[in-house]
Amino acid sequence: MRRVATTSAIVILLSLVATHPAFAHGFGQRYDLPVPLWLYLYGAASAVLLSFVVFGFFVGERNAPSGYPRLNLLRFGFVRAPLANRLFVSGLRFFSVALLALVILTGLFGNQTPALNFAPTIVWVIWWVGMSLFVALIGNVWAVANPFEVVFEWTDRLMRQLGVEDGLQPDIQYPVRWDLWPALALFFAFAWVELVFWGSTAPRNIAFLALLYATVTWAGMSFFGKDIWLKRGEAFSVFFSILARFAPTEVRVTSEEVCEGCGICELGNEDGCVNCYGCFGRAALEHRELNLRPPAVGLLRLEGISVAGVAFVVFMLASVTYDGLLATPFWVSLTFSLQSIAGSFGALSSLFYGTLGLAAVPILFFGLYAGFVMLCQILGGGTSFWRLAGAFVYSLVPIAFVYQAAHYFTLLLTDGQNVFYLISDPFGWGWNLFGTVGYEPNPAVVGAAFVWYSQVALIVAGHVIAVYLAHAVALREASSPKLALRSQLPMVALMVLYTVTSLWILSQPVVE
Repeated sequence: MRRVATTSAIVILLSLVATHPAFAHGFGQRYDLPVPLWLYLYGAASAVLLSFVVFGFFVGERNAPSGYPRLNLLRFGFVRAPLANRLFVSGLRFFSVALLALVILTGLFGNQTPALNFAPTIVWVIWWVGMSLFVALIGNVWAVANPFEVVFEWTDRLMRQLGVEDGLQPDIQYPVRWDLWPALALFFAFAWVELVFWGSTAPRNIAFLALLYATVTWAGMSFFGKDIWLKRGEAFSVFFSILARFAPTEVRVTSEEVCEGCGICELGNEDGCVNCYGCFGRAALEHRELNLRPPAVGLLRLEGISVAGVAFVVFMLASVTYDGLLATPFWVSLTFSLQSIAGSFGALSSLFYGTLGLAAVPILFFGLYAGFVMLCQILGGGTSFWRLAGAFVYSLVPIAFVYQAAHYFTLLLTDGQNVFYLISDPFGWGWNLFGTVGYEPNPAVVGAAFVWYSQVALIVAGHVIAVYLAHAVALREASSPKLALRSQLPMVALMVLYTVTSLWILSQPVVE
């Protein structure tokens, strides 16, 4: 063990003492790495391996995590006052609906130049990137201010007031076999629009797609029920609920009576009713908790995850990796090679090969994950394949999150500045409502060196957390600490492989 630790430390130190040119990926500046890329890769991989050695040595069966400390923030008046204030919560929900309406209106009727229209920046930068970071680092505000849910509730309430006794009461039971597959299908469609569709930044396309998604969501809620559709069918509610497991906050209901009529939350779970916002909304204030907890512990909660759930998490990881891969010289060369073999489809070539890649990369990831889980099963023994696959899959969430953060945070810092002038002229009609239309964004707000080193730090930190989670899961699932350590070895190898792959992608120059 000492030899492994010493070797790892030497490799990390060596990564600081040579020079070689390379690029920082995903940022508009060239940056020459001060050391060869292979040293960064060795150093990062060694850090992940070293963390496995440390966790294997210090985290055994006796001190394996069986619970976690938490602090109820609602005990403090400055937190309880706004959250218990109906006006504050209603204002937040109204703001989300107003923002959705503004996106649709500006998309339909505003200037169709993306840089001059409110919709592209709000949807692709502020909402998609910003909301993902907020949910993972703070808490699941989407569950409180989902505009599709808010509009549905308003419509249901209005219909009841107008004399329709059942309102939008569902009349179809959600098929159990559907599980999370509708959410995964919708999330795949969203990823296709973001990564493959060439008109994804056109304001009018964004408006039409927002209306289409809203229609599907409201139909699902109306047919099957609001809560079950948000839990199983609404892609972003499922996506953000998974990210929220990483967050340092949770909502909890302490009364089992509130949960008895839910049908959604895990009543039999020893952790109680956690992050079920339907129960949280129905519970009295004295039965509610807004807890501060250690980050990422929500990924260790004891609850079953289905095949569809495993597929959804793997697709989260694969899709953001595919996004980074799309802009690398490797992928461009691969696409040209495929076209020379299979032929070109003219203007549709980018759509065809982009869609092919979006389908193939997740399948490849799923196959790799399944193969490594099988190795874990062979080495650990005694646990069924799908139980092990479901147990380990949440350890991939920190990897997916840190790669998304590393890949996108520069976009938030640079293109996010466009909001300052767009709020004064959202339609691109020459208005100056708040006097900020003359604001000039600074694209060099962060340097390429900072971007690269922060990306390396994020990738390594995320993988170390993933190693810890995998070790905790292995201790829980295996019959002995020795078998737990053995069963985790393939998963650690997979994480080292992905560490190296992630940093390699991020180091590549951007190719349009």
